[in-house]
Amino acid sequence: MTENRTDRTDHRTGHRTTDTALRRALRRETAGTLALLADEEDFTTMRRYETFAFDDHARYLHHVEDLLDTLTAHGGHTTVALFDPEDYADYCADTALDPDHPASRARYTAERAATGPRVTYTGQPLATLVPTLIDTAVRRATWEYATMLLTETGPCADCGQDIGRASFGRASQLLLRLLDAAGPGTHHLVCSVPADAEQLIATLHVTRDTTGPARLDSSEGAEFVTVLAVGIALSSPGGLVLRTATPGARDRLHGWRLHAGRLHPLTEAEVFDAYCTDARTGEPIAPEPDVDHRPGFPLEPLPDDPHPH
Repeated sequence: MTENRTDRTDHRTGHRTTDTALRRALRRETAGTLALLADEEDFTTMRRYETFAFDDHARYLHHVEDLLDTLTAHGGHTTVALFDPEDYADYCADTALDPDHPASRARYTAERAATGPRVTYTGQPLATLVPTLIDTAVRRATWEYATMLLTETGPCADCGQDIGRASFGRASQLLLRLLDAAGPGTHHLVCSVPADAEQLIATLHVTRDTTGPARLDSSEGAEFVTVLAVGIALSSPGGLVLRTATPGARDRLHGWRLHAGRLHPLTEAEVFDAYCTDARTGEPIAPEPDVDHRPGFPLEPLPDDPHPH
């Protein structure tokens, strides 16, 4: 049997095309999403469904990578999300869908991936893609939890000011002051804030040339500011560290202690101790080569000092 090939003429270009070529062109303009069972425990959970065809996680990942390569070869845009079996079961219960059906899994993937954490597939191996995807999901969960904490702080009992909103504005100002004082270079910032039983951690990568403003990912920036704002709103004893790299020079490490809504510079010795102590065991670890431990530099007081609430 031969495929029906109807010749058509594009009146704009004068080129003759076939139905097959047109379908291929349309496929290249169709986005696709794959939800990945990155964790073997989640994979095992999905095996309870008879319509789930795989019984070996390694073999499953191999076929996933082959499928992604095929989609990329066809020129389509593909994103990868995490498949959460527990969330999937709740989704099917809420929507009255049969969880043991491929169409239900496809619908869940499409709806959850539209708003949840996802990574664009550009040909990277799964060994690179999976950690990136998990990190993206953790960052999203941290941001959502931090946002909830800010929302729950409510108004100030004395002045009626919204504590969460004021703290977010203050955190934004602190970040701008810090980046302005840090100067040119490639900056990596880490903010750590205890909140209830959770340890909130946010990272931010910033590049700044000798001229022009700092360049950063807007999503990373919002997540970082939100975590810092939680520390301000809850008066948590958090911390912030900055690592700066510039061409031809040793990396520089700076640190601050978050207290009463302000960033207080750490001394050189405190920065050294923070970086050269195992956080889990408390044992000293060797310092990195070609890295200078420096005190945190002072930041100019903000216009709304003291603490917003």
